[in-house]
Amino acid sequence: MNKRLKSDIILFIVAMVWGSAFVGQRFAAQHIGPFLFNGSRFILAALILLPLALKQKKKLNFKKMHFTALIGLILFIAGYLQQAGLKYTTAGNAGFITGLYVVFVPVFLAFFFHQRLSWSSWVAAFIATIGLFLLSVQDNFTLAPGDSLELLGAIFWALHVILISKIIKEMEILHFAIGQFAIAGILNLIVGFIFESQTLPGFTVAWWAVAYTGILSVGIGYTLQAVGQRHSPPTDAAIILSMEAIFAAAFGYLFLNEILTLQQLLGCILILAGIIVAQFTPKKK
Repeated sequence: MNKRLKSDIILFIVAMVWGSAFVGQRFAAQHIGPFLFNGSRFILAALILLPLALKQKKKLNFKKMHFTALIGLILFIAGYLQQAGLKYTTAGNAGFITGLYVVFVPVFLAFFFHQRLSWSSWVAAFIATIGLFLLSVQDNFTLAPGDSLELLGAIFWALHVILISKIIKEMEILHFAIGQFAIAGILNLIVGFIFESQTLPGFTVAWWAVAYTGILSVGIGYTLQAVGQRHSPPTDAAIILSMEAIFAAAFGYLFLNEILTLQQLLGCILILAGIIVAQFTPKKK
């Protein structure tokens, strides 16, 4: 088995884990405040990775810590919007709308970093917009409340991806991951204990969701993503990871009895098509 195939298999597993995590997040959203839930799972993920970082015995790059802090802040905002939205929408909807960050990335790079936008990015954005309309827009032509939060969250996930791509080559992966998780976790817990302390009893029934998403989805998932992308071409990685949305819908159907209407199903297909099209950037001559 060659390195590329092994990496693609690893990324496929990551997509499946991330998709299944929406079930846990959806369950937790009904019992625990979004800040307390995210704070707990991010801190848990940081603690899981800490022994691995200490074993490496590599020096911290303090010159880049302010970038880690900024990315941790964006993770804090994106994570809150996603988790808050899950209280008012389905795991499937959340998965597909969150996946729109793949379409937003090239658009933001064009407008804010003056990178030329390819024809595929424009086509992808158009297709995904139609898909979002079919998936989420209600009779009065407004987005459902939960879907609106997921869409806003997708914007911050796109910023998260862009900033990581600008800094990750200059930092050790584990140090960066632990740093952003710790910052996002601490911010979430501070706000959570101030405004959501009444939801603390919810941990007695939703503890498994914190453990599953903290250990598997965040801690192991993000680490395996970095391992997989070492030998998997960017197009392979993006398309495989976009299957997270399909797994989110599938697990939502299996465990939460979530059913998509024919219109919503068509919207999901178009969003997924837009995500895939966004990856086919013409080669420079």
